[in-house]
Amino acid sequence: MTKVKLRTKAISGRKLSLYLDFYPPIIHPETGLPTRRDFLKLYLFDKPQNPLERDHNKETKMLAQKIWSQRTLELDKGDYGFLQRDNKNVDFIKYFTDLAEKHKQKTGTYDAWKSALNFLESFTNGNCKIGDLNEKFCNDFRDYLLTTKSKRSTKVKLSRNSVVSYFNKFKASLKQAFKDGLLKENLNDKIDFVKAEETQREFLTLEELQALAKSDCDNPLLKRAALFSALTGLRWSDIKKLKWSEVQNSNSQGYYLRYRQEKTEGVETLPVSKQAVELLGEQGAQDEEIFKKLHYSAYFNILLARWMIKAKITKNITFHNFRHTYATLQLSQGTDIYTISKMLGHRNVKTTQVYAKIIDEKKREAADKIKLDIE
Repeated sequence: MTKVKLRTKAISGRKLSLYLDFYPPIIHPETGLPTRRDFLKLYLFDKPQNPLERDHNKETKMLAQKIWSQRTLELDKGDYGFLQRDNKNVDFIKYFTDLAEKHKQKTGTYDAWKSALNFLESFTNGNCKIGDLNEKFCNDFRDYLLTTKSKRSTKVKLSRNSVVSYFNKFKASLKQAFKDGLLKENLNDKIDFVKAEETQREFLTLEELQALAKSDCDNPLLKRAALFSALTGLRWSDIKKLKWSEVQNSNSQGYYLRYRQEKTEGVETLPVSKQAVELLGEQGAQDEEIFKKLHYSAYFNILLARWMIKAKITKNITFHNFRHTYATLQLSQGTDIYTISKMLGHRNVKTTQVYAKIIDEKKREAADKIKLDIE
């Protein structure tokens, strides 16, 4: 429920401007954007100096209180009246675009938001108002994503997990629109979700990882970052922004990282080995990024592939597979799944259980390797 408070803001000439403060924000009819302030075009004298100024303040406060009461009643009824009468015509495509831009600095999420926007524009021909959003529209968009072709090839359907990602961004936008007062109800409660397909999580064995450690990479910085990921479980996005101030050491805890996850924005404390810290190289200034010269590009994956060939590894390995390697090796070495979940920064241990399935499969493969010719 939106709350409204009467507040003042100092302006020139010994005056205080009166305004209403809304939380959460409501939508302004002229801009179509969330706003927390509605200036009443009324003012008070700051520290009134004579009877006229004191009388002015008294009458103005009474008028402002009357407006505040009226607005509060409107909010209680769900009738935003003076600010929300034109919500149906707010451009949802623009609103979604603005949300996508807010994720521009978040590695790994911005591209998904932009892709979701592209498919939403294709589905609506670039024209979608808040008034168009309802349960049917949302489920129709879901079905569209499940049946449409990939933007990269007209012969291939959009992958299931891409559908999950893009539709989740759409659902996030609906939730935010509800919070901002654009929608009167949270449509997320009514629409179906898309279940993700289980994917094969490729990883390296300890022997393969050792082979990589002994093999040259055309980019030594990439090699250090990849091995650091395999020894810590950190994502690319967290390694890329890691600063020297986040690498800490104490007599009781040894080496550990104190950092904020890019994906979840949660603050984590991650114990790391001395060998992992040695991969970071010579220490720099506290506010300096450790891997600042390492930039992701298409060439990045080519360098990884060349490194794999030198180590005689035939698996298709991306940088994220080093995180999978960390989790799988920890589990295979007997670390319990709850601890691994915490080390990976997962919010739910169910997210980590996929690695247990990998280990179970390997156990089955091992069991089937022993066969006898029994007469």
